[in-house]
Amino acid sequence: MTQKINLRPHRTPDEIARAAAIDLVELLKNRAGLPFGMALSGGRIAKAFYEAIVTASSELSFTDVHFFWTDERCVPPSDPENNYSIALEHLFRPLRIPPEQIHRIRGEVDADYAVKEAEAELCRLMPMCDSGQPILDLIILGMGEDGHVASLFPQEGSSFVEDTRVFRKVFATKPPPERITLGYQPIIVARHVWVLASGRGKFDAFQRLMRLDDSLPISRVVARRPATTLFHDIQS
Repeated sequence: MTQKINLRPHRTPDEIARAAAIDLVELLKNRAGLPFGMALSGGRIAKAFYEAIVTASSELSFTDVHFFWTDERCVPPSDPENNYSIALEHLFRPLRIPPEQIHRIRGEVDADYAVKEAEAELCRLMPMCDSGQPILDLIILGMGEDGHVASLFPQEGSSFVEDTRVFRKVFATKPPPERITLGYQPIIVARHVWVLASGRGKFDAFQRLMRLDDSLPISRVVARRPATTLFHDIQS
């Protein structure tokens, strides 16, 4: 088993959501008043995770916590497939997060314009590493049954790992197809990356991740980072 993965096994999706939310609150408590940038993902566990954050953070200030996204579907924010809309309903409104701290990817506008806008916003607010990538404090990822993360799919091939674009337009193998995704490089340089993975259908991807099978996007990320935390309920 790779030492690059901090395994956090749990029994159910709700346990995963609660554990990750508690860890997030502790991370935010220890940020020494500095601005904090985190990127959210969609997926089946997102709603439970957001609700768990609200429950766990009753005495926590979200001042200077900035929210970004790992990917977005090219649909309006009113569309149920939109990742931002879930966060708005179950996280931002309950916590009364100010709009200026929410930096959504605008899936309803021209995708090329939305890519440039999202990159400019992230680079404006986050510090940059020596290679010119913005450094997020925390990235939350899901994991698909095919081992995809954000909207980085295995069909693209491993050469995209070296692509230096912060965001780019992609066409997914599942609907809705047109999407905007964070690239590999900003995920690799992030201070913390947490993967929330739930479901029996992901057992094969989980096993291949343990072998760091480089054909999987999740493995490409993990292999190139010093450490990644995996909250999961995937049993052998």
